[in-house]
Amino acid sequence: MHRARWTTIERELRLSGGALIAGVDEVGRGSLAGPVVACAIVMPSDTRALRGVDDSKALTPLARERLVTLIVERAVSLGLGAASAREIDRLNIYHASVLAMRRALARLRVAPDHILVDGRPIRTLGVEHHGIVDGDDKCFSIACASIVAKVTRDRLMACLARRHPHYAWDHNCGYATRRHIDALHAHGPCAHHRQSFVVKALLPGGEMVLEVIESSDAHHNRDSLSEHEAAM
Repeated sequence: MHRARWTTIERELRLSGGALIAGVDEVGRGSLAGPVVACAIVMPSDTRALRGVDDSKALTPLARERLVTLIVERAVSLGLGAASAREIDRLNIYHASVLAMRRALARLRVAPDHILVDGRPIRTLGVEHHGIVDGDDKCFSIACASIVAKVTRDRLMACLARRHPHYAWDHNCGYATRRHIDALHAHGPCAHHRQSFVVKALLPGGEMVLEVIESSDAHHNRDSLSEHEAAM
């Protein structure tokens, strides 16, 4: 479906001065394992939005894989950043997510005129920016960043799954599916688990959270835990 409902935020910013807009988003906040991954991306201002781009959570894995190739080919500049499970345990997930965003922005090859971040403004980001609540559903550049970040992290977790097959990360990307929790009970956590998250998931009553996200298709539902934990 062709998106005709992007807001005018990006257009107005370009008219106010400066055509280079970096959209920034992160994925993996609610996962029990693996890093949080952020993408900062500058898309060209003189071409139409790519057909099919949407909030990454609204797309199938196949659609994301198709779109990420087109997005990367068209991007003026792209930066990826991550914060490891160990950094998440040391800093907490909020500060680790900000660290991943800062690393992504530092890897851009061009200096953006404007920076748009999904969510509310972040006091500790260290650069001037605009926070856009539900930005991945409103701003084309943030949606592109969302897709690239999600595909990047999904591929990474699939690679880690080959080293740690017990946890089925190639299916759940580190999120708390029943199989993942059962594997934690049977084998314990590994070095890629976020120890602070695992403790919470295995506390008495913690498995109630699983009922929110249980599904035969973990790829479509793994981010529901992220939203749930953000509210806790």
